[in-house]
Amino acid sequence: MANSGTPLIVALGEMLIDFVPDTAGVSLAESTGFLKAPGGAPANVACAITKLGGKSAFIGKVGDDEFGHMLINILKKNGVNAEGVCVDTHARTALAFVTLRKDGEREFMLYRNPSADMLLKDSELNMPLIKQAKIFHYGSISLISEPCRSAHMAAMKAAKDAGIMLSYDPNVRLPLWPSADAAREGIKSIWNQADFIKVSDDEVQFLTQGDAEKEDVVLSLWHDNLKLLVVTDGEKGCRYFTKKFKGKVPGFSVKTVDPTGAGDAFVGSFLVSMAKDMSIFEDETKLKEALSFANACGAICTTQKGAIPALPTQSAALELISKSKSKKMFSFPLWFSITLALFIIWWLSVNYHIFG
Repeated sequence: MANSGTPLIVALGEMLIDFVPDTAGVSLAESTGFLKAPGGAPANVACAITKLGGKSAFIGKVGDDEFGHMLINILKKNGVNAEGVCVDTHARTALAFVTLRKDGEREFMLYRNPSADMLLKDSELNMPLIKQAKIFHYGSISLISEPCRSAHMAAMKAAKDAGIMLSYDPNVRLPLWPSADAAREGIKSIWNQADFIKVSDDEVQFLTQGDAEKEDVVLSLWHDNLKLLVVTDGEKGCRYFTKKFKGKVPGFSVKTVDPTGAGDAFVGSFLVSMAKDMSIFEDETKLKEALSFANACGAICTTQKGAIPALPTQSAALELISKSKSKKMFSFPLWFSITLALFIIWWLSVNYHIFG
């Protein structure tokens, strides 16, 4: 558990139940069974933070139903402050069916019509809790409809006015928006408020309608108040951009079972590092170390089904980093190995006449 001196990170948004097929690589229609897993990007981030020794709180709304009470208990079991969670007696907790098909595409089917998380009101916000934070984290799904959008904007303004660092992961989920254009407009409507933004390469492509590999396309998402923009590139790692420097940090190769929550594990990990030391934005060495650790956390999260159940511990992430370093230390390119073998054969034949 984090001690009282640990900086608080508050996440606002949705918490729901993800149903993941019990067989990998099938479509939702083909699946014959599903595993129930707690999810919702901001809630995943809050749990990732506490699992790594940080201190977090979650603000959102669930239904007064079995799933809603289960989710509140999961937050508490994971050490997340749940004082900001409201319960709606008239709406159900949101459900999402999520799968990774054989073609590598993720498939979503969501039940929110409306769900409780969409009905959070600004009058229900726990403002004292928000103002205790060092970092305030949010996504874009809470921007889609009222009254939740107004609650989101009020919470963000309160945090900004209090001098709290703002963290934004748009977490694009197109099926929830009225249209692709509405999603782009909604996501970008609060873009220039954030101090830290994390986007995936797919999200860069969607938001810019350009090639996410090109630096000028990525930098079209930059704004003057931004301290750090990070683009995650799956197992390839991530790219980072600050006002002073830019670069890449390699990822980790693991056996992927379910990618759900990997980005949230990455964000949660990085926010823990950020909360501990804000000089991370000015020190490239510190930044690269934090991003490498975040890459490891994201990779580990893909090795199990579900998001919160798969979130890594600090020791697991450090172990993956250590193993990766060992592999690199003792692995040589094929051409080097062949050249070395030929040299040894030649040396033995010259000095010991082994080969005639």
